[in-house]
Amino acid sequence: MNLIDIIFLAIALAMDCFTVSIVSGIISQGVRHSVRYDIPRGHTPYEIWRMALLFGLFQAMMPLLGWMGISMFQSYMEAYDHWIAFCLLAFIGGKMVKESFDDEDEAHFNPRNLKTQLLFAIATSIDALAVGISFACTGYSELPQLTLPLIIIGLVSFVFSIIGFHLGLRFGKIITHRLKPELLGGIILIIIGVKILISHLLEQN
Repeated sequence: MNLIDIIFLAIALAMDCFTVSIVSGIISQGVRHSVRYDIPRGHTPYEIWRMALLFGLFQAMMPLLGWMGISMFQSYMEAYDHWIAFCLLAFIGGKMVKESFDDEDEAHFNPRNLKTQLLFAIATSIDALAVGISFACTGYSELPQLTLPLIIIGLVSFVFSIIGFHLGLRFGKIITHRLKPELLGGIILIIIGVKILISHLLEQN
């Protein structure tokens, strides 16, 4: 792969992170917690830097794991990775949809929570395992060769996550006035999970 191919690959991998970050920004505008979540324009909270870092880290590490496990775990990863991603996203999305119908004082989904962010990072990056397998099949036989591609993949996901959050934050007030952000976010996450599952099932047929 040349540099342009790697950049386009990184952008493609970052799309799920980008979408989830937008959802997080939207929900942050309508979040119902004991502490009001008011964010000054242009300011990025610590929790969002952390989320973007986790997204970038997992997106970079999953191809490495796929590359390292090509000979030993290839069949296992190809058989189950999409199911794991689907189950995680469906679980989180379903939880958000359920909580969207709770009373305001009872709704407690929080995209700034570390546990939630870890689940997001894992679910949106599992698909990248297959990229590591493709690296191994296209001439990346030594670890140093992977350094630049992995850095680019992680950096692009990091940047897209920050941008996505601020887009969600900017338009969140408009959206939260018209519908429940948790309901919208949950539906989007379930759709992403279904998309990952269907794309892999179609590839196997």
